[in-house]
Amino acid sequence: MSLLTVENVTHGFGARRILENASFRLLKGEHIGLIGANGEGKSTFLNIITGQLAPDEGRIEWSKRVTVGYLDQHSSLKKGMSIRDVLREAFQRMFDLEAEMLAIYENMAVAEDGIEDMMEEAGEIQHMLEHSGFYTIDSKIEEVANGLGLKSIGLDKDVSDLSGGQRTKILLTKLLLQDPSILILDEPTNYLDYEHIEWLKKYLTEYENAFILVSHDMEFLNAVINVIYHVNEGELTRYSGDYEKFMHMYNVKKNQESKAYEKQQQEIERMEDFIARNKARVATRGMANSRQKALDKMEVLEKPREKPKPSFQFRVARTPSRAIVEATSLVLGYDEALTKPVDFVLERGQKIAIQGTNGLGKTTLLKSILGQIKPISGTIALGDFLHPAYFEQEADRDNSSTALQYLWDEFPSYTNAEVRSALAKCGLTNEHITSQMRVLSGGENAKVRLSKLMQRDTNWLILDEPTNHLDVEAKAELKKALMEFKGTILLVCHEPEFYEDWVTDVWNIEDWTLKIV
Repeated sequence: MSLLTVENVTHGFGARRILENASFRLLKGEHIGLIGANGEGKSTFLNIITGQLAPDEGRIEWSKRVTVGYLDQHSSLKKGMSIRDVLREAFQRMFDLEAEMLAIYENMAVAEDGIEDMMEEAGEIQHMLEHSGFYTIDSKIEEVANGLGLKSIGLDKDVSDLSGGQRTKILLTKLLLQDPSILILDEPTNYLDYEHIEWLKKYLTEYENAFILVSHDMEFLNAVINVIYHVNEGELTRYSGDYEKFMHMYNVKKNQESKAYEKQQQEIERMEDFIARNKARVATRGMANSRQKALDKMEVLEKPREKPKPSFQFRVARTPSRAIVEATSLVLGYDEALTKPVDFVLERGQKIAIQGTNGLGKTTLLKSILGQIKPISGTIALGDFLHPAYFEQEADRDNSSTALQYLWDEFPSYTNAEVRSALAKCGLTNEHITSQMRVLSGGENAKVRLSKLMQRDTNWLILDEPTNHLDVEAKAELKKALMEFKGTILLVCHEPEFYEDWVTDVWNIEDWTLKIV
């Protein structure tokens, strides 16, 4: 049974074609992984099927009576609500039914007739509530909230006081509690810690309903999906099986296309050579004309296009002092302390990964070191001759400048060609370069910001979740560049497989926190 049918959908932004005659179907119980390089149109496709974008052409048809839950990359929460308030919204229909039942009981107290009918109606509602688990809602909330790490934050905490990662967890928890017949998840692991990714992996593996998942975490993707849709050059191609099986089939397909193109080109070359040598001779002119007709009718294959591959390299500044950062009795926080007093030294050449549950102060630590946030107490002493380069977690998402202008504003002495070359090295095409930062995908946006860091000499990289949104190739290239970098690195990252084989040490901020984790 098809829950969703998409036929011949075409969509673009200006002159840029994102999807071209794309077709797709979601069957009952399918766990679909929607994959493709940064900027190929995955989030655009999700926005189209959920009605947030209207396609230029094509048809989208949902099966009747399906309920759809969508977690996108940039959802928001209302200030003034507690975590518990937000999560209880997942059961709003049940609360409305309860209010209706209580109103019936109140009417029964003053009614002179019709009491039997009211009693029957109230009984039906009571049965519906019991059958749907209404009276165990709080325990259900606690179970899922604990699985995704919200219980340790405190369910009565105001959502406006939370980090971006914590807010994403809340939205994901609410979505799972709603238990829709179709889940649509756009990079759900971006702000999850390792243990919560494992919990979500188990949840989705056992999930009985259908879902569509966008993720660049290939290990996670491989564990939970049974169908792949690959977005490439505006086309959607369906593959049965997990990610590993897809990669095998895709490579076979690429090799076949490449060989078919080469074989046809050789054939065309032979035919053209024969025609050129024989069309002037009377005895062979007929054969030459026959070959020309065959050549004219031939459907010429397109040369398989190689996608531009990103290449990252950070320019190294002069050697700094031995101590890069020295903290004494440092207490991190905004209005209240997040950590106990801690002492640490970051030395020249060290490559440190900072890990720990979201909301404990990883980003706060980076911003405090850089002087953007004043610590609650304690001192931070920076070394000499430092040239830091800072990559923020989510920046420039609302910037209306094009990628070209964004980089040019930072480096006005560059020529147009130099700016374009710098962006192209990060795997960005002309279409990306001339697009506004706010319409770029998360991965494309990150590549532009990484390009900016690479234009200046630096001896100290401070990177806050740089792998979020990056596709597989870009992550591999970034890892290679960081391994080759001769300076000092302070890295916040939720993917141990990205850093564990090259960092010199791991700082776990859970060892510093005042919270119970």
